[in-house]
Amino acid sequence: MMESRIKPCLSCSGLATTLMDATTDKDPLVQEQIYNALCYLGESEPEEILHSCDEYLRQHDKLAYPHRVIILKAMETVVKNNIASLDKSTAKVVIFLASNEMTKSKEVIREWQQAASSVLVAVGQRFINKVMEEVLTKFQPGILPHYFIVQTFANLSVSNVFGMVPFLNSILGTMLPMLGMAKQDHMKSVFCYALQHFSESIQEYLANLDKAPDPTVRKDTFSNEIFSAYEVLFNSWLQHREAKLRLAVVEAMGPMSYLMPSEKLEEQLPKLIPGILALYKKHAEAFYISKSLCQILEASVNIGSRSLDVQLDALLGTLHPQICAPAEPSVPLTVKNHTEVLRCFTVLACSFPDRVLAFLLPKLESSNERTRVGTLLIMRQIINSAPSQMEIKKPFILSSMKLPLQDSNDKVKRAVVQVISAMAHHGYLEQPGGEAMMEYLVRQCALPSEAPKKQTPDADDLTSDSVQSISVNTLFLLSTTVDRMNNVLWPYLLEFVTPIQFTNALTPLCKSLMYLAMKKQEEGENASLIRYDLNGNLPSPYALTTRLLVVSSQPYAGDCRGTAALRLLNVLQYSVHPALEQLWSKRVPSLVEHIEENTEKCLCQKEWEEKLLLFLQETLAAVSDNTWICHFVTEMCRQLNSYNGFPLEKNFLYKCIGTTLGACTSKDLVQKQLQELLETARYHEEAEREGLASCFGICAINHLEETLAKLEDFVRSDVFKKSVGLFSIFKDRSDNEVEKIKSTLILCYGFVAVHAPKELVLSRIEADILKNIFQYFNTKVLGIKVETKDLTLKLCLIRSICMISQAIYNGGKCGDFVFSRKAELVAQMVEFIKAEPLDAMRTPVRQRAMVTCTYLVVLEPHLSDPDRTELIDTCLASVLALPPDPGQERDGIGGDAPHKEILYGDTLSALKDLLKSLLQRNLTPHGLQDMFAHLGPWIKSNKEQERQRAVEVSAALLDFYLGKLNVSTVVPFYNLGVLIALFSPRCSDSLASVRQHAVDCVYCLLYIQLCYEGFARDHTDEMVEGLKALKKGLEEPDFTVLFHTCHNIAMVVGKRVPPDQLMSLLLAMFEGLADPDKNCSRAATVMINSLLKERGSVLQEKVPDIMSIIHSKLQEVDEEHIRKAAQQTVYILASQHKSVVVSSLLGSALPFDSHTCAMWRSLAAEPTLTSQILEQLLEKVNRDVPYKESKCFLLGSGSERIATPLPLAATCALYEIMSAPESGAAVLGLYAPLFVTLLLRVSCTVGVQLPKSLQSRERRSSSLSPAPRSLHPCSCAVETLKVMLARGGSEAVTRAVGSAGGWDLMASPERHHDGIAVLAGAMARHAGPRLPLIVKNLVPTLSSVFDSQRITTTAFFAELLNSNVVNDLMLLETVMDNMTGRQKDPCMLVRMLALRGLGNISSGSPEKVRKHGAKLLASMVNGMDDKDDPHNLVALEAMSSLSKLLDHLEERDIQSMLLHIAIRIRPFFDSEQPGLRQSSIVLFGNLTKFSEDDCEAFFEQILNGLVTLLLHLQDPKPEVVKACKFALRMCGPNMGCEGLCDMFLNHLREDRSLHYGEFMNNVCKHLMQSYPEMLNRLILTNLFYFKSNWVDIRAAAPMFIGFLVLHVDEDHCQQVDLDQLISALNLLLKDPVPAVRMKVAETLGRLVRIL
Repeated sequence: MMESRIKPCLSCSGLATTLMDATTDKDPLVQEQIYNALCYLGESEPEEILHSCDEYLRQHDKLAYPHRVIILKAMETVVKNNIASLDKSTAKVVIFLASNEMTKSKEVIREWQQAASSVLVAVGQRFINKVMEEVLTKFQPGILPHYFIVQTFANLSVSNVFGMVPFLNSILGTMLPMLGMAKQDHMKSVFCYALQHFSESIQEYLANLDKAPDPTVRKDTFSNEIFSAYEVLFNSWLQHREAKLRLAVVEAMGPMSYLMPSEKLEEQLPKLIPGILALYKKHAEAFYISKSLCQILEASVNIGSRSLDVQLDALLGTLHPQICAPAEPSVPLTVKNHTEVLRCFTVLACSFPDRVLAFLLPKLESSNERTRVGTLLIMRQIINSAPSQMEIKKPFILSSMKLPLQDSNDKVKRAVVQVISAMAHHGYLEQPGGEAMMEYLVRQCALPSEAPKKQTPDADDLTSDSVQSISVNTLFLLSTTVDRMNNVLWPYLLEFVTPIQFTNALTPLCKSLMYLAMKKQEEGENASLIRYDLNGNLPSPYALTTRLLVVSSQPYAGDCRGTAALRLLNVLQYSVHPALEQLWSKRVPSLVEHIEENTEKCLCQKEWEEKLLLFLQETLAAVSDNTWICHFVTEMCRQLNSYNGFPLEKNFLYKCIGTTLGACTSKDLVQKQLQELLETARYHEEAEREGLASCFGICAINHLEETLAKLEDFVRSDVFKKSVGLFSIFKDRSDNEVEKIKSTLILCYGFVAVHAPKELVLSRIEADILKNIFQYFNTKVLGIKVETKDLTLKLCLIRSICMISQAIYNGGKCGDFVFSRKAELVAQMVEFIKAEPLDAMRTPVRQRAMVTCTYLVVLEPHLSDPDRTELIDTCLASVLALPPDPGQERDGIGGDAPHKEILYGDTLSALKDLLKSLLQRNLTPHGLQDMFAHLGPWIKSNKEQERQRAVEVSAALLDFYLGKLNVSTVVPFYNLGVLIALFSPRCSDSLASVRQHAVDCVYCLLYIQLCYEGFARDHTDEMVEGLKALKKGLEEPDFTVLFHTCHNIAMVVGKRVPPDQLMSLLLAMFEGLADPDKNCSRAATVMINSLLKERGSVLQEKVPDIMSIIHSKLQEVDEEHIRKAAQQTVYILASQHKSVVVSSLLGSALPFDSHTCAMWRSLAAEPTLTSQILEQLLEKVNRDVPYKESKCFLLGSGSERIATPLPLAATCALYEIMSAPESGAAVLGLYAPLFVTLLLRVSCTVGVQLPKSLQSRERRSSSLSPAPRSLHPCSCAVETLKVMLARGGSEAVTRAVGSAGGWDLMASPERHHDGIAVLAGAMARHAGPRLPLIVKNLVPTLSSVFDSQRITTTAFFAELLNSNVVNDLMLLETVMDNMTGRQKDPCMLVRMLALRGLGNISSGSPEKVRKHGAKLLASMVNGMDDKDDPHNLVALEAMSSLSKLLDHLEERDIQSMLLHIAIRIRPFFDSEQPGLRQSSIVLFGNLTKFSEDDCEAFFEQILNGLVTLLLHLQDPKPEVVKACKFALRMCGPNMGCEGLCDMFLNHLREDRSLHYGEFMNNVCKHLMQSYPEMLNRLILTNLFYFKSNWVDIRAAAPMFIGFLVLHVDEDHCQQVDLDQLISALNLLLKDPVPAVRMKVAETLGRLVRIL
């Protein structure tokens, strides 16, 4: 029994010793893991581990202290976690060791001795007497103790108050004489530390006497000892020059002061307080001083000290600057110091309120900002913390705040706001003088809101929020949370709503007022909500309504002012007028909802203002009291001047005045107010002019006569004449000011015309309105009319005439109304437009004038032809000729570029609308022809911007014409040809926008023609609709696409143009050849040719028939139509003399120039001819050898291959012919021979060089032409093969190979076969029917003398087997036999590719694998045993292929080979090559499917590989990890453990990331539950991986062992050879990688499980 007890102890000790030996590791993370492992061992066997640590530290006396610290910390943790169950004898051992460790060195070695002290404190939680018994032996009277003995006492007194306090009397008795012996600062400091904590412990003991073991303990038990200590500390140590010691003394004296005898404390105060205060000058960090001082002051007050009175001035004088020095939030102690100093002030204010206030209040007048801020902070503190003492001082404090209220400093303002908040909570603001505080708060709310500034280094303890935001929050809190403030704030705050200076405060004011009003209503004060009889200063209901309505017009300003104002208005409804309750309760919420549903960006301001004005109208109707309305409108007018700095609000107020005047029945009042408005308006402000005019317009709805009369009276009045006379004194100003007044009056007339009832206003337009407008506009000097140059006046006139035209147009009698002054007004607008500069658009005059003309031209009578012509030409020239960038002026000032662009867009729209208006008057072919007579020169302009604008306008006009066309009789559209010729060449204009619009123009013209032919308006013509689809092709400036589109357009035009217009169309097209835009001239050529092909062969006889001059002609001219003609000629010659043409062209110098290429391509025009030429060229490629070997000049560098010239030239020629789309049919006919020849050409040219002569020539040609096609033999062959596939209808093959990078791979000597595989796969997918002939032509090349051709063919066949198409085409056996036959090929790459092909049968024709199973399996096994395979490449391919075949093989074929294969591939699991690791592991996973019949034997193989597979989940290569996951998932079902199988299936999914440690922990749990007898075998396999080259696997192996050990049952522990395991772990503990050492340490800790 005894032996079995000892063995685990020894073993546990052994593990602990191993770990403790490793504490010398320098890596902190490994040290941490060793500490954790020791703690883990301690959890299982706390007593043993503590004994082991004790023994180890005693035996290793020389172990350096940093390593001892790790062990001591582990001991502390074990003790803490097991203190309740710790044996007394063990505790003694630990106490004795820790005590010795702590005092072994007389020098202070803080980290080591602190760790030992912490062990003692941990044990002292339960064994305080034992600890004290040991430690007190080292605390002898008369001998200075060790530093950490004293600190241990201090810490014990904190951690175990009830256990320690009974010892303190004797400790203090022994310690007091030692104080005088302490000479070193650190000893003095630790005594202070002990006295501080002893005092705190005694206070806690006395405060909890009911729970204390000895309730008889009293304060006076310790008083005398504490006082004795105090004398040493105060009289001797406090004077020390070392700052740290002084602070330690001060920290101790605070708690000590509570325990000193009362009379002694009283006696000491006259010295103590000055002594403490003096320290502030010596120490920058004042927190500890302030904390101690506060404790001393509290102790003094507690004993009712009388001598504090004398110290008060000194205290206040010293403490005040501490608050004035700002607290730095980044230094937490400065913030804490502020808190302690404020507590001191609280103590003093409670005892000496008068003197504290007498000291503080004068400081508010200081010139120093910090002094003022600090004083206010103290004021806030004492208002909050000494309310009873301050109660009778309230009036005094309030009167002292007058100066701070005038302070402009932001920090002072923030402090004042906080004081006001405190005052509100304690009833100050209900006193006289409280209103001044509230006004101050509202003024701060009204400050402009700004982004918080970055905090400055000397920032005070107030937050960095702005004064405004703090004030807003304070006002809201006072309104909503401080009930006693309700009567102070209501209705007083209403006084701040109307004054304009409080505008910024409106949102918080309205919110607070609404909240207060609702509270009043809840109290039943609805009717008497505002008592005007008690509050004479309150704004009237008219003033409040006006103000709140006007500010709501800009609802999102000032933190969403509109919502707050409307909600307040709603609450005040009864006070405004009793009749409004029902209306406002319904309307206001919907207005608020509208604001909340929108944002500042998306709200339509016009619509919002209309909603508010409608609300105002409904309000006035609901009141229907003329007296009330008169008061209301008078108040509105009175408020106008308040809004001088707020143009938008003022503009809206004018509209409100107009609306209210409209509802007013008193004509006299209306005239009086209109007169007043005209007299007081600020005419130089645009918003004011606009507002005044709106007011007059709205008013005219109900008071037209009064409004017109007042406008006329005003001009005749003295006021106007005086203004003019007054202005003329200042000549410079006079013109300007008078013009502004006139502008406003003109604008007023316009608004009156557009708003007033149409039946009343039409008769007044020419007689009164226009007469007066022109009277103001034209000034007479000496009887001659002089036109103004003032822009404002011009714009107002234009706008006013526009509104008048609209009024006439919208009037019901428009058709009857003859506007006699129409021509005069149009002429005036034309003059304005002409006067605008053509170099830039600076003003909206053009746009406004054209809009006005748009309305004018539709009125009767018609314009004369000359007037109409001048109007059109002037407008076109004014807009179309502008410089290209409307957003930038010539002088480079582009700040208002977006505004200019908007103005430009509006102007172009105005031009379109005007031209449409004019066209509407003459909607006939003649009218259309007339319009394009004006536009034609602009459409053909050589300036891009002019063409672009002209064609855009044309498209809009034609679309308009088509939309409005209503043909009653079939008439000829005689100018169709001319117009189509004008636009169709523009379809290839250099500008994309012109091209798009040109197609639209042709589209409209053809539909107009169909309408004139008698088709219905909604008739759809498929061909014409096809033009729309062509627009997409015109977006990119690709000439091929453009001209192809032009051809298509010509085809449509050719089919739809009537025969009688064909010649006129062609003639007009020919003129288009001289178009300044070359694209358009070329397009004309394309269109002419297309038209001729469609409708007759006019140019056939003009094609040249002499071959000799074609090349030079192409060099001279590079025009598309000439190139076409030349190619046609070559084609004709070739049809007669093909051999000569081919030979002469092949004789051209390589590389072919662009003209030779064009000539080759012309030979593709006709399939029969093309086929014959292609056969000739194939014969030339195949007849000659592809390259010649040439010895290199450099010694030893072998030979190089040089391409032969004839096959190279023939390959280039094949490329050119097949690149022509017309060659398609011929290529299809020769698909297989072309494909095979070019594939083998690619194969033979990999790595082949150009002849030297051609290399230099290619360099020369590449310097001449920008980007020629490469002449390199392989690139040339690849490009030709690509073009052959594309032309042969296999574009999908080309694309698929390209996207997979196959073409580049083909040209690479190392990856050529991979490129061929990509090509074969693409052929199988996209060109299956072509394969039988290709295979037939390729088979003979398998015995070619060229290795490259055998590799290419094998690679092609191998990949074909990957597709079922070979089976479908009955090619499988042929191709498979050829692959099997290649297994003895001398070339290793051919052998490898052959195996790959056989493996591919599994995916291509899986159903055929069973039939040929034995043959395929034999091939794979032979491949694995390939002797001439130094890098295992053939073996790798054999494994990969076998993995793929397994699913489809017969089980009987596999069974015989299963173990042979499993054993053969096992060594590859740990191969250095990741490909071999991956393939072998995947194959192993696949083999598990066949293990059922031979279950036990294969299960053994799984167990052999299990550890390897689990460890390789940490493989550095992701593909190997993926393979391991697969193999383990496959092995799971064969392992007979359901839990393990489920884990592998769930956690090892490919898409799921793996937490390896957690996973391995669970795996080991299942392994030990199901196969506990395997423990030793699994551990031994893991030991093998301790030497792995891969760090992660080296770290995973010990972790694996650790988890196995963690979960094994005790019964199976004996099978482990612990000595071998621990020695292996010991060795691995010296691994250079810290991560490995950490895992070893963790595992060592876990071995406690199997001891």
